[in-house]
Amino acid sequence: MITLFLLLLLPVSFLILWRFFKGPDAVNRVLAVDALTILGIALLTLVALRDGRVIYLDVALVFALVGFAGVILFGRFLDKGV
Repeated sequence: MITLFLLLLLPVSFLILWRFFKGPDAVNRVLAVDALTILGIALLTLVALRDGRVIYLDVALVFALVGFAGVILFGRFLDKGV
């Protein structure tokens, strides 16, 4: 079942990458990066469940915190127009 979920992440990643490269503006690209972060967290979580390794969950948590901080900082950058 976990392998099926891992395979389902592949077409989703292509759609997100398409939005990143074809996005009409910077906001769409930031949302695509945020979606890629969420996709990476899902991938790490599924691999942790499949392999039974807890360290992947720690990496996913750090990845989530860095992704959240990056989106907040880029949002402030877009808001100020600097």
